[in-house]
Amino acid sequence: MTSMEILNNILTSLQSVFSLQTREPILFSSGTFWIIFIVFISVYSLIRRQKVQMMLYVTAFSLYFYYRANGFMFLILPGTAFIDWALAILIHKSQSQWKRRFYLIYSICLSTGILFSFKYSNFFLETWNNLLANNLQPFDIFLPIGISFYTFQTISYITDVYRGKIKPTNSFLQYLFYLSFFPLILAGPIMRADKFFPQIQSKRYISKEMIYGGLWLIIIGIIKKAVFADYIAQYNNWVFDAPLQYSGFEGVMAVIGYSAQIYCDFSGYSDIAIGIALLLGFHFNMNFDSPYKSASITEFWRRWHISLSSWLRDYLYISLGGNRHGKFRQYLNLIITMFLGGLWHGASWNFVLWGMFHGVALALHKAWMSITGRKKGEQSHGIRRVFGVIITFHFVCFCWIFFRNADIHNSMDMLRQIFTVFRPQLFPQLIEGYWEVFALMLLGFLLHFAPDRWENAVCRGVIRLPFLGKAVLMVAMIYLVIQMKSSEIQPFIYFQF
Repeated sequence: MTSMEILNNILTSLQSVFSLQTREPILFSSGTFWIIFIVFISVYSLIRRQKVQMMLYVTAFSLYFYYRANGFMFLILPGTAFIDWALAILIHKSQSQWKRRFYLIYSICLSTGILFSFKYSNFFLETWNNLLANNLQPFDIFLPIGISFYTFQTISYITDVYRGKIKPTNSFLQYLFYLSFFPLILAGPIMRADKFFPQIQSKRYISKEMIYGGLWLIIIGIIKKAVFADYIAQYNNWVFDAPLQYSGFEGVMAVIGYSAQIYCDFSGYSDIAIGIALLLGFHFNMNFDSPYKSASITEFWRRWHISLSSWLRDYLYISLGGNRHGKFRQYLNLIITMFLGGLWHGASWNFVLWGMFHGVALALHKAWMSITGRKKGEQSHGIRRVFGVIITFHFVCFCWIFFRNADIHNSMDMLRQIFTVFRPQLFPQLIEGYWEVFALMLLGFLLHFAPDRWENAVCRGVIRLPFLGKAVLMVAMIYLVIQMKSSEIQPFIYFQF
């Protein structure tokens, strides 16, 4: 290759990076992102202790990162951020309770109104057409990636200011930095301002443990996504896209496969985001805690998407009254909370049913705890816990059918195949044809159910390795990802929410 050809390739790559023509998110699992990130963090390391310069630099990069996902729709973010920032200051300064409440309601209505317009307009229009046999044409709407996540952050921020939990920041730059922070902006985790703002103010000290721990999380996250989730997805997609063409047994395997896929996909994203934040000097809590080890649906929601489940608890369930108005209201509040949580995931009756199933299950579990006299947070043990884990896992898998399918009809078709055309005799043929997929599924579940102390011991062992050992391990893992990843880089599942 001549020097001119090399130069042309570099210019082409740069043009794609700074292109203004397409909405193409820069995925954490892509080589493009890591090339850009190396350049980014090289400059960041020079200015990380200069607070204003650091915030300006990271915010500019975050907005570019968000722009690449949404084009000029990214302007919605700083626009709504400015309004919410100003309203939070007004809430804090106002002595009138009705004004404070007005500012709060106005901010929440603005944030949810924008989200509603983009996410649910066509859903309600379609429902209206079905009810009244109308033929109104759907709107041509592009749903900005990440809008659901930063909307939750704006609501939590202004609600915490209203409740007196935090004081609003007088710096719009600091608020925009918090809201647009690029590791979190597209798919979370959802970060609270009271945990984030103190870290902005503190000195940027990045220890070796943070660097190695961050790199470990990034590599593990990429392996979860590019090796496990994307590879298993190939089989799952075939079955879920045309459930009537497959037997019930093949459908069951796809459901189990999807439970592994969505966990590896989303927890992988969270691991990468938390790892990147560690490299920048920020600490985030874990977002997943081996959720399929749960022995009850309540425990599952303490372990699955922790930042979302805690948000729903603190800002929706408690706002509805929580458990303060008797058992019936508590159970109703749980169902309403999960109904809205399901609707948040997507504009589809499938998501509504998924949320309702979980809400009813949570209410039934609370009722059972009340009947048996068991205390909140009390863990079951022995054979009872084993049965609890099995029942909870199968219930969660059943609900994933509605979460994954495009519509109710596909979900019912898959269930019909499972209960009427099961055909378990296909097991040998299925294993022979897709043994790599099922081997990865089995390996993934074995790693998932391994004791937590094993994972912690491996992480500590990696950190203690000499530099050469770390380098060899990283190269080996990168090689594994390159060899195992699918031909096309797949977007993260939660980008659609």
